[in-house]
Amino acid sequence: MSNRFRNSLDPALIHVATIGRTVALKGDMKLNLFTDFPEQFAKNATFTLENGSTITLAGYSPDRELVHIVGYDTPEAAKALTNAKLYTTYEDTRERCKLKEGEYFWFDLIGLAIFEGDVSLGVLEEIERIGPQDYLLVKTHSALVAKGLPETFLIPYVDRFVLEVDLEAKKITVDGGLDLLEAS
Repeated sequence: MSNRFRNSLDPALIHVATIGRTVALKGDMKLNLFTDFPEQFAKNATFTLENGSTITLAGYSPDRELVHIVGYDTPEAAKALTNAKLYTTYEDTRERCKLKEGEYFWFDLIGLAIFEGDVSLGVLEEIERIGPQDYLLVKTHSALVAKGLPETFLIPYVDRFVLEVDLEAKKITVDGGLDLLEAS
């Protein structure tokens, strides 16, 4: 998982949302998601805050992006949580979020080796979302950097470039990655 989604105090936690401003008179708050899985914000779901305390959701309205937290029933009480980051565990994420065939959690992909044929291009350092498109940020293999190629480069995370993900072998096979590296 990208470092910007990890909790600096506990790397076993993933940043999935940030609480925004209060809305209405009952303590509802805007919820800014950092996940593709809004279903994990179900009633009674618990999350950890950056200070280590936990909160429980009383409700979530995905169409309005509003959340209500147990015990925060007034705007004054809810304001104490403005800008608080919500974290969850990898295990809870796997349990709450169902993937389709061929889909992967980003945190499972970070650190995998990137290959084009038999050539090691580097290691997946992060996944960047730029507009509607995801890109693999690859830390280039040292042998290629020694040849004067860039230290990092991007590969669009689309079928045309990403041919296979093999979690067991800890490897992603790409096509056209070397061309992208050389053009970077």
